[in-house]
Amino acid sequence: MAARVLVLASILIFSCFAETCYGVISFSSLQRTLVVTASHRQGLLKAGEDKITVRWGLNQSFPAGTDSSYKTIKVQLCYAPISQVDRAWRKTEDHLNKDKTCQFKIVKKPYTNVNETLEWTIERDVPTATFFIRAYALDSDDHEVAYGQNTDAEKKTNLFEIQAITGRHVSLDIASVCFSAFSVVSLMGFFFMEKRKARKSQQ
Repeated sequence: MAARVLVLASILIFSCFAETCYGVISFSSLQRTLVVTASHRQGLLKAGEDKITVRWGLNQSFPAGTDSSYKTIKVQLCYAPISQVDRAWRKTEDHLNKDKTCQFKIVKKPYTNVNETLEWTIERDVPTATFFIRAYALDSDDHEVAYGQNTDAEKKTNLFEIQAITGRHVSLDIASVCFSAFSVVSLMGFFFMEKRKARKSQQ
């Protein structure tokens, strides 16, 4: 019995150690080595219509070889703090496996040591909120090892707003107006017929 307990305890300890080594990656431990910018038209952006031009690359102020472990780049659309208030499903966590800040993938592709540009059409399922862009550099095990974003550390600058698709179309609006007009005309006709019947019965 004691041997069995010892084996189970050893497995538990090993599992925790493995998670510490491979599973727990904190955002605060990552270096901000990537430069990320985002350009778009001024004003409120519309999901499914507007485009954002994203540019990213290694910050050249870092020494040569800084990006030697970078194998993949993952660029994401992320919620700004103002759109995370009272929304636990968008909550920022330092533990990246639990972090819900960045929920929309823009692109994931092999890393190159040259600046890259991508024009991205905002996905139709993006909700109304305020956002920023973040890029992660991943190693050969697909673990985050560095990042960059188009905003400052407090996520207050260079933010942009996106308006979700409402689901309404011009054709539906026209049909709604026509149906409403038909209903009014039908109602007036009904009252006219009722008055006519009442007059005939009185005569």
